[in-house]
Parts: sequence; C-alpha cells; structure tokens
Amino acid sequence: MSFSSDEVNFLVYRYLQESGFQHSAYTFGIESHISQSNINGALVPPAALLSIIQKGLQYTEAEISVGDDGSERPMESLSLIDAVMPDVVASRQQQLQNNQKPQVVKTEPANSNGDEPMHSYPNPSEGREEETGVEIPASKSTVLRGHESEVFICAWNPTTDLLASGSGDSTARIWNMNDNSSSPTQLVLRHCIQKGGTEVPSNKDVTSLDWNCDGTLLATGSYDGYARIWTTDGRLASTLGQHKGPIFALKWNKKGNYILSAGVDKTTIIWDASTGQCTQQFAFHSAPALDVDWQSNVSFASCSTDQCIHVCKLGSDKPTKSFQGHTNEVNAIKWDPQGNLLASCSDDMTLKIWSMKQDTCVHDLQAHNKEIYTIKWSPTGPGTNNPNMNLILASASFDSTVRLWDVERGLCIHTLTKHTEPVYSVAFSPDGKYLASGSFDKCVHIWSTQSGQLLHSYKGTGGIFEVCWNSRGDKVGASASDGSVFVLDLRK
Repeated sequence: MSFSSDEVNFLVYRYLQESGFQHSAYTFGIESHISQSNINGALVPPAALLSIIQKGLQYTEAEISVGDDGSERPMESLSLIDAVMPDVVASRQQQLQNNQKPQVVKTEPANSNGDEPMHSYPNPSEGREEETGVEIPASKSTVLRGHESEVFICAWNPTTDLLASGSGDSTARIWNMNDNSSSPTQLVLRHCIQKGGTEVPSNKDVTSLDWNCDGTLLATGSYDGYARIWTTDGRLASTLGQHKGPIFALKWNKKGNYILSAGVDKTTIIWDASTGQCTQQFAFHSAPALDVDWQSNVSFASCSTDQCIHVCKLGSDKPTKSFQGHTNEVNAIKWDPQGNLLASCSDDMTLKIWSMKQDTCVHDLQAHNKEIYTIKWSPTGPGTNNPNMNLILASASFDSTVRLWDVERGLCIHTLTKHTEPVYSVAFSPDGKYLASGSFDKCVHIWSTQSGQLLHSYKGTGGIFEVCWNSRGDKVGASASDGSVFVLDLRK
C-alpha cells in the first residue's frame, strides 16, 4: 500500500477545512493544485487524516511491543512526536528489553569441530551488494562530524580538496581533505544577522552553496534571505541582501563576476560579486523560484512552482524565452555543457528537454512514476573534455530509481534500481564514466554510465541529501540528514 503526495495534500487540505482554517485551506489548496488532483472528495470520510495517523501510531506501538520471537512486551502508549523520532523509539525498545526477565535462549548443537554452530545466519541488514564485492570498506571512508542538524548540500572546491557543506544548524563548513588525515580540520562559517546592534545566529538553514571557478570564493544562500560570499579561510567577504525571504538556489557564472540567486519572493537576482550589489532583479514568476542555471556569462534560466521556465538576459527587461508544458512545480533546470539544450524536471513526473529554437519541448521524457527531484548532464559530448563519449542526462526520482537518458534519441538507456527510498542527488565523475547517487535509504551507489552496472556501495548513518565528486574524480563527498558528512576515497 502506498500513497501519493497528491493524496496527502488532499487530506491536509480537508483537515484544514474541517478545523475551520478556511484561509489556510484556500491558500494550501491553490499552492498544492488540489483542483487538479483526481480524488473524489465526496468519498473521503470526515477526520480521515487523523484516523490514518492514529492507525499508523497504533501500528508503530505494535511493532515496538512485539519481540523478535513473536512474544508480546509491555508497551506504554506513544505520543505522535515520539513515533516520528526513531531514536526515541529505539531507546524505548531498549528500556523495555532491559526491564524484561531474561529469556531462555535455545542454542544450536555444536558441530564436529566442537564450538562453531552448524550454520551462521546472515545479518538481515546486509544487502545483495555485498555478494558482488562492491561494498566500500570503512577504511576507505572518512566521516566528518560537527554539524548539529541535517546537512542539505555539499560541494568540492574545483582546484583543491576542500569540501564545503551547508546545514540546518545555520552554518556552512569547509573541511580540508588535502592531507588525508583521519581528523581533517574544519572551518565553521556562522550565518549571523544583525539584531539590536549585535550579531546573533540566524537559526536558519543554509540551503545552497557554490564555489567560483578558480576556487577562491564560496557563495552560500540561506533561509534568512541573505546570500554571502566567503574566502577559503572562512572569512565573510560580503553579504548580499535584497531578497525578501528564503533563497533556494544560487550559482556563480563561469567568469566569476556575477552570482545568480532564486528566492521564495518569486524573483531571481544577478549580483555583482565584487561589490555585493544587486545588478538586476527579475520578477517574472508568479510563485517561488526554485532553481537557476547560467546559459552564458550573462544569460540564465529559472524555474518555479508556477510550472513556468523563463530564460532571461542581463540588461533585458523581459524574458528572451519562456517555456510552458509542465503540469506541476518545476524542481530543477540544467543547461547542457554547450548551453544549447535546457533540461527540466518536475513533480509532474516528467523531464523535458527545451531548445531556444522552438517553443514546445524537444523531448517529453516519461518513465518515472513519482516526482523527479533533480537532474544532471554528463560532462561529455562535443566541445567538452570528453568529446568521444555521448552526452547523457541523469534523473533522480522519489520512485527510488535513477535513469540515464540518451537525449539525442529521447531514450532511457539505463534504469538504476538498487535504491529503496527517494533519490535526492546524482553526480557524474569529471570523466563522465561514473555516476554517484545518494538516497534516503542512507546509501551512496557508484555506477558505470556505460553498462549501468553497480560498481561500489556505501551505507552511511543518515538519509543522503547530496553527493559530489572532487575535480580529480577520486573522491566522492556526501551529506546526510543526521548531520554527518562523509568522503569516500575511490583510489585503488
């Protein structure tokens, strides 16, 4: 049994209505496109959301109160908040086990060697991957601890092994992985705001970060509405304040003279990196702007929850092109390495390929059966460092799969199916031969882009939000929901 985000949205909408929150219900209904869902409201009973949550709670309690051997353990009732905190549930379980009388454990008769049981039971948490020898050993991973909340993003410096990470604890951090020591140094970039003449932590998530092309500056975007530029030694070089509300994405252009940002305030802004001033603000979206990507040093595309994509140019007061066709919010957009084709992915479960030469999409790629969270182009094809390999596009979806597409023919060439939870991130190695993927199943998988074969696997301790390759292509960084950041060393 499963449910879609549309169904959840409908139940939340109905709950708001039933609770008398008419304005909230109306706004939520508009934003979540309730009118476009095909749910027959007449068949949904009152208080449906609460009744489902209640049943889920009872199931969670039952799960905890039944021992591995099927015996029942005493169980005090869970609160809703308890139930969504796995650590609390685990400690309850431990307490209950400790309070119980010791049980008689039946042991197997020893075999002829006298001490070993006749067969060992496999560890149920071990996946099939181990059998093929793809598991990355712990000796090849370095776990970086310091963040106090989930780590949404990470990015390698393009010229040296500095890994930047951004978290819900209102800090970004720069980890120095150059000397390969087991305890790398970290610089903490605290995101503070002015309050009553003093600096206080903003307590807002760092949502985005990007290094400039020569690796001398790091830009960060935050839920506090400010973009910031930092030096590699952790000094705040400038604060860019013009957005009204959270920033969702930001990118340096290739030349390194402009930064582009997208915000909940429905606007995108080009900033002059040397002065920190807003050069031009574009207000063409009718809802929050979710992602931006440079096409050239002065032109870019933006996408939004309003289902539209606009291509804009510095100095122009209206979009040079607008693309419409998605039927739900557009989560991410990426130009191919040449800046000829624009790929977009959406909650409508499709990815589309657009060209400046036509108004309708070149390809409408439909194969995923849940929302597509992000997309990446391979660094291959004509005019790149890897001209002999075909250009491919990777898509990561909440349906737990990654797909690789031959964009020229509009065909899916590989479906990568080892993940068991939503996939939040994909990244190509610099030579285009490998793809890393990170999922909420806590696994990072590394695949061959040619054969689609799984080559390496690593299971971390939290759901993976982001994966990234260093410039040499021998290390993969990943950031996770439990506050951990880790680096996998892929050198032989």
